Amino acid sequence: MNIELIANLSYIVAAVLFIFGLKMLGNPATARRGNRLSAFGMLIAVVAGLNSQGIVSYEYIAGGIIAGTIIGALAARLVMMTAMPEMVALFNGSGGVASLLVGWGTLYGGDISMFTAITVLLAVLIGGVTFTGSLIAYGKLSETIRSAALVFTGQRIVNSLVLAGLIGSGVMFTLAPAADSQWLYIVLALALLLGIMAVIPIGGADMPVVISLLNSYSGIAACAAGFAIGNNILIVAGSLVGAAGIILTNIMCKAMNRSLVNVLFSGFGAVKQGKAIEGEVKPLSVEDAYYILEAASNVCFVPGYGMAVAQAQHVVKELGQILEANGAEVSFAIHPVAGRMPGHMNVLLAEADVPYEQLVEMDDINPRIENVDVAIVIGANDVVNPSAREDQDSPIYGMPIINVDHARTVFVLKRSMASGFSGVDNPLFFGENTRMLFGDAKESISGVIGEFG
Repeated sequence: MNIELIANLSYIVAAVLFIFGLKMLGNPATARRGNRLSAFGMLIAVVAGLNSQGIVSYEYIAGGIIAGTIIGALAARLVMMTAMPEMVALFNGSGGVASLLVGWGTLYGGDISMFTAITVLLAVLIGGVTFTGSLIAYGKLSETIRSAALVFTGQRIVNSLVLAGLIGSGVMFTLAPAADSQWLYIVLALALLLGIMAVIPIGGADMPVVISLLNSYSGIAACAAGFAIGNNILIVAGSLVGAAGIILTNIMCKAMNRSLVNVLFSGFGAVKQGKAIEGEVKPLSVEDAYYILEAASNVCFVPGYGMAVAQAQHVVKELGQILEANGAEVSFAIHPVAGRMPGHMNVLLAEADVPYEQLVEMDDINPRIENVDVAIVIGANDVVNPSAREDQDSPIYGMPIINVDHARTVFVLKRSMASGFSGVDNPLFFGENTRMLFGDAKESISGVIGEFG
């Protein structure tokens, strides 16, 4: 059995593992196993691909695996859950630049066909956009740069000129492809610029959509690189990532009741809008919160990014167990875009081993929210903001939300009255049935747990 046949059989096995792993990622109960399955498939693909081309010896393959394992293990252990969206953005950028380099490296193999030149162009273009776009997303998520949308006069004209330049230089490159072509350098520079220009006008509240879209871009870039070098498994893996990213992006957009075009070009979050909010805030003490919860028979936790900041997921689970032991029905309502990346709250609660059956989607909790005695909002803002239903001037108007204001009593755990990541004020805080429990969420919940003790 020759090396090429072994490689192709290995690719088939890897592709099957990718598909099964991706399917398992769709369920919280099997997600970890699916991740391991997909990682094992990638190991098979990488080893088979390198060995079939005689690129490096087994010693170098083993060395690369060990180095990558150490880096991945350190990232998984040391990166805080609050920084997980930023890490995902960097992973997307790494995938984009890797595809860019693979496509570019193809040009050093001698004369190439027009088809290969086009695939190289796509790998460089999409990979470059993904790389710089992901870096900007990282900056916005980590707030090392301003998270709000950055718009300026003539921005769309500039973007149009960049696109025109890309098309023109791309055509010139495909007519005479070469690794040192000046047209390739122009394509690369414009692609890097386009990545920046595409993400800076997108506000922080839209970052979950951007993250999933950039993930799709990284997959498409990998697919193009796979066509460029004639590697079947890279084509398959890139296609799977690209398609999954597009589907997830569509889900995120539907959860916000907005189109992808609106997200990419509206400059959402650039200006605060909406009606002026007036009312009286009703603070709540830990002791009063205990008395209300002790008498509650149905309690629903609604987590947001603030829970990640406070690292409160473990004490939230503990409080949930105490309430269950006290006879209350406990659930966790998860909005699709809560947090700063898709599935952020699911990851946090899974880390704390919250039972999967207690996780409830927005569409399932809303019809029965009126029967909830206490809805505990932990660091969430935009996803529970009634302005999305009631204020047509609000930038989030029309976005489906978890209707916590319809619960009998609402506890809102926040450090202050500051608006959320999108910069939109929230009338929920002034509601008649709302009580504000100010302070660090972890400390506040620990205080309530102490009262039960």
